[in-house]
Amino acid sequence: MSGRLVLVRHGQSEANVAKRLDTRPPGAPLTQLGHQQARDFGIDWAHPVGLVVHSVALRAQQTAAAIADGLGLDSVEAHGIHEVQVGDLEDRSDPEAVEQFDAVYLDWQKGSLDAAMPGGESGREVLDRYLPVLTNLRVRNLDDHEWAGDVLVVSHGAAIRLVAAHLAGVDGEFAMEHHLGNTECVVLTPITDGRWSCVQWGTMLPPFYPGHDAEAPAPADPMG
Repeated sequence: MSGRLVLVRHGQSEANVAKRLDTRPPGAPLTQLGHQQARDFGIDWAHPVGLVVHSVALRAQQTAAAIADGLGLDSVEAHGIHEVQVGDLEDRSDPEAVEQFDAVYLDWQKGSLDAAMPGGESGREVLDRYLPVLTNLRVRNLDDHEWAGDVLVVSHGAAIRLVAAHLAGVDGEFAMEHHLGNTECVVLTPITDGRWSCVQWGTMLPPFYPGHDAEAPAPADPMG
């Protein structure tokens, strides 16, 4: 196997600008900047790519289409890799809603996966729908010794951080502290026995440990 799994957060959306908890598909479209971020990613990505996959959300579809166009590929939709569903917090941008989201998300990153967003998903429900998609992509592509190229999965910040930390054993406090900007990514390399190694998290390289770069300002976007 010669490819890696690249979990890419979508480009800037209109809801990101409004700082809204926008999780229910199809959701808000990309901004003009978001389209440019996606085009730049496709042009600048330095590794061969064999497949571009995206969630059902409009912002992910638009991001993947622009990335794939820059790579000379088509993009493919996959169900199950959409954003954490925040339920009663949907479309809210007030501090109380963000605090509720952060509190539950922190529980997940500490291992309490049965905690649920108010009226929304638990961490376990997110993993139960998301992980089979990645397993299928690995079995059908990355585990094939004739496969060449990365598999790019255009998805969503909170879901990516939860899934990547779970798969690669990245410390939950690190994942909580280190958000992903628009079109930043987490890169996972398949290793033996179905396991994964995290080789890149946003702009950072291993080792990943809590408190590293912790003095950087917290992002205004809770979903990153």
